[in-house]
Amino acid sequence: MTLTIVSEQKAFGGTQGVYKHPSRETGCDMEFSVFLPSAAKSQKVPVLYYLSGLTCTQENATTKAGFQKYAELHSIAIVCPDTSPRGLGYAGEDDDYDFGTGAGFYLNATEDPWKNGYRMYAYCVEELPEFIAQNFNIHTDIAGITGHSMGGHGALTIALKNPERYKSVSAFAPIVAPTQVPWGQKIFKGYLGADTSTWSQYDATELIKAGKRFNGNILIDQGDADPFYKDQLKPERFVEACKDAGQQVNLRIQPGYDHSYYLMATFMEDHIAHHAAILNSQ
Repeated sequence: MTLTIVSEQKAFGGTQGVYKHPSRETGCDMEFSVFLPSAAKSQKVPVLYYLSGLTCTQENATTKAGFQKYAELHSIAIVCPDTSPRGLGYAGEDDDYDFGTGAGFYLNATEDPWKNGYRMYAYCVEELPEFIAQNFNIHTDIAGITGHSMGGHGALTIALKNPERYKSVSAFAPIVAPTQVPWGQKIFKGYLGADTSTWSQYDATELIKAGKRFNGNILIDQGDADPFYKDQLKPERFVEACKDAGQQVNLRIQPGYDHSYYLMATFMEDHIAHHAAILNSQ
């Protein structure tokens, strides 16, 4: 596959780049960012995938989350994919902020026309790591995953369904029970259809209840001033399921923080350290 360099800048001794490539899974060009620490000049480094939330592109985390300093410190790469295909021309694709463009929800759609391009699960789990391994000095088999909101949902569900692929997982203000909240119900009905029995495969709480486990501690930060906390996110439901199942989870409720990137920028150091301790021990 062809790699196109969109931009590259030096940052904290490493290189922050933005790239694009044609995707077999989405049927369009996909843009993503990669931070390569300086250690990658001489050796392969572990990787942390960061999945963004509704309405976002790779740019939000790349420019606002402040991960570069800590990724350089711990010698790990950070890869930020986009949140959906772009410009496929499906009817209604750009009508709502919480469905279609910018709202891929890290699943493989099964409904027409979405099933032909809205395959962000396959893109993030299969295609993107293959492409990263071919083009960057990165150990894609030593990988962690994190994300924010919709991306936190993606990180948790992907890690629980693929514990052999990811050594570490965390999330910021994740949607942990999408089958039970308006965001998830709207997206699942549109992408997966009216049969609700198919929805639980992309619900972290339901995956835990069904016996899925992650080999390690799951770190979650949630602000108590987040306007979506009570109606859309409901992290306590995930924690309750984990407690019943014996799954390690550390939910930290952060007083005064909301849903914005100030939450990520404030606690990114902790999350990078959480992942680095595991990834650098492999």
